[in-house]
Amino acid sequence: MRIAVTGREGQVAQSLKERASGRSDVEILLVGRPDLDLAAPDSIAPALKAARPDLIVSAAAYTAVDRAEDEPELAHAVNGIGAGAVAAAAISLGVPVIHLSTDYVFDGAKHGDYVETDPTGPIGVYGASKLAGEQAVAAAGPRHAILRTAWVYSPFGNNFVRTMLRVGATREELTVVADQHGNPTSALDIADAILHMAPQLTSGRDDVFGIFHLAGSGTTNWSGFARRIFEASHANGGPMARVKDIPAADYPTKARRPANSRLSSAKFAGTFGWTAPDWRDSTDAVVARLLAAPQSA
Repeated sequence: MRIAVTGREGQVAQSLKERASGRSDVEILLVGRPDLDLAAPDSIAPALKAARPDLIVSAAAYTAVDRAEDEPELAHAVNGIGAGAVAAAAISLGVPVIHLSTDYVFDGAKHGDYVETDPTGPIGVYGASKLAGEQAVAAAGPRHAILRTAWVYSPFGNNFVRTMLRVGATREELTVVADQHGNPTSALDIADAILHMAPQLTSGRDDVFGIFHLAGSGTTNWSGFARRIFEASHANGGPMARVKDIPAADYPTKARRPANSRLSSAKFAGTFGWTAPDWRDSTDAVVARLLAAPQSA
């Protein structure tokens, strides 16, 4: 199976490339700028057609949550219009599309885990642009699987785990928000899930399409996430810092974040027969890897 993935350097794109390495049944083709630019919709269809995919993973996105408040038009162009163009290209090629979305499509006011049928209500530009992308993907055609995920980290790119390890190397104590809850999710686990579900999207089943939540098993808050990172770091001879809980009000950001980002992945597990590992185990694995090879980008 040839899987075209939008974006070359993103965490999920790099994780898919790694996880598929050495497998004879799947080939990952990373398609990104300058050949494919989500901000230039006319570039999308030709680039994807040239890849000759059996499946498209729409992973590229505008992900600068705070900067999006100052660049709403660009965020919507990439995450809304661009995502819709990727899905339209998939339909024209006669192949299914997996589109990655976010927990930020919710307002965070619910008590408990969000399920796919809960009403959306983004509270920032980024979340609104990703919701627009979901709607554009769904409007393009029925053979789509929209995967909402959350708090993504990996050995690649910039993310919370790498930030904590970097800052913790120079400070004895860090203050971290404790009143926002969610599911830390390894991009390596997302890649495993996509490779597991991919053949099922071409199996003729109808229940494999629609919206699914895909996140790490178990929940925590940002400060709990940070503590686990430093516990794993200490166990591997890396930096150790104390974590002090603070409310989000004491760490103001341009964009508001949902207080509750917890996602239930039960529908994904029931449909595809795959469940993500416990977030703590996946965090431990990524921390150990980063400390063993800190130069990996």
